[in-house]
Amino acid sequence: MSVSTSVSSAAVSPPPRPGPAQAELLEFVRRVAADAELIASLPLDPEGRTWVRLEGPGGSEAWLIGWPPGTGTGWHDHADSVGAFFTASGELTENSLAARLPTDGWKTLELTDDVDRSRRLPAGRGRAFGRHHVHEVFNESADGHAVSVHAYYPPLPRIRRYSRTGRTLRLEQVEHPEDWQ
Repeated sequence: MSVSTSVSSAAVSPPPRPGPAQAELLEFVRRVAADAELIASLPLDPEGRTWVRLEGPGGSEAWLIGWPPGTGTGWHDHADSVGAFFTASGELTENSLAARLPTDGWKTLELTDDVDRSRRLPAGRGRAFGRHHVHEVFNESADGHAVSVHAYYPPLPRIRRYSRTGRTLRLEQVEHPEDWQ
């Protein structure tokens, strides 16, 4: 007995295209940050951050963000998204943790002494990062705004916010897209 099976090529869908990689996101934010007209169009507030949502590559989420002097994000991560950001004007500082943290199921972690990293990102510099990257970004300037471009893929499913006292990192809040849009 012989059995034959045929599958129509129309019935087989191609595998889904993976979203943009970190390098693609970094190239996108670099290009957008070089658009002087777009950067100049961002309304800047003297006290609070301002932002405009942009169309990112390959279904990614992108933002143009204005940072008044002394403002920052606090410690957070972007959960399952990879990302990149690039400073278009001014200077930003990023503090980050160079350690893989458990992704879920914890409220408080004791960090080791060697996990802290800090980098300055003046205009014309940026960086990409992987999933579950814990960091804080801020404008240390006493008198000048900074403007940056950010992109994430997949679009942010959630942001986890942390507090930090010394070596203790504590999960404080989990935000979802409806909380910030």
